[in-house]
Amino acid sequence: MKEKRKYPRAEIDEPAYVSSGGSVMRCVVRNISREGAAIDVDNPAFVPPRFRLVMAKDPSIVHECRVAWIQKNRVGLTFMSSDMGS
Repeated sequence: MKEKRKYPRAEIDEPAYVSSGGSVMRCVVRNISREGAAIDVDNPAFVPPRFRLVMAKDPSIVHECRVAWIQKNRVGLTFMSSDMGS
């Protein structure tokens, strides 16, 4: 299968949180790159289309995300640019 990503993904295993509208759900980041990530969640039905991914080790690291795909309990994310025009 041909690699379609612009940036290589780093395989990691770090706890994080899906945060949206005041609700928070635990997840595990399985891989990450400059453009996106893949996370594992208990129930992907509760993952909103857009949310913030907050890293548990360093809560100052926050990514604005949108869901790109879902396969079983794994969710692929695309990071959205937070610096709109600046």
